[in-house]
Amino acid sequence: MHVLETKNAPGAIGPYSQGYEANGFVFTSGQIPVEPVSGAVPENIAAQAEQSCKNVGAILSTAGTGFDKVLKTTCFLADMGDFAAFNEVYAKFFTSKPARSCVAVKDLPKGVLCEIEAIAVK
Repeated sequence: MHVLETKNAPGAIGPYSQGYEANGFVFTSGQIPVEPVSGAVPENIAAQAEQSCKNVGAILSTAGTGFDKVLKTTCFLADMGDFAAFNEVYAKFFTSKPARSCVAVKDLPKGVLCEIEAIAVK
């Protein structure tokens, strides 16, 4: 097993890692839309979805893989009313259409509107 760590995605804000690589698989922790350098969070769902996708991409890249190798994602939305706008951005990154679960949750860290985690192959 190999812990993944990159400065191109936000650091963990708890007792976990950004991701793991094991047996040819890459597992990312859920990525909220925090800009890794400034710590800023965009205001609307489209910008937040884009930043979350970029953060997932940075971890995948660190492991030597990419969006085209993602098998499964789990997406969390603070409001299912954002589903269409979220999907519009998500589809630009996850063009291979991996398996996905998308659920509404009561709250997300830092009050953000979305979070994305991914499982990929190398």
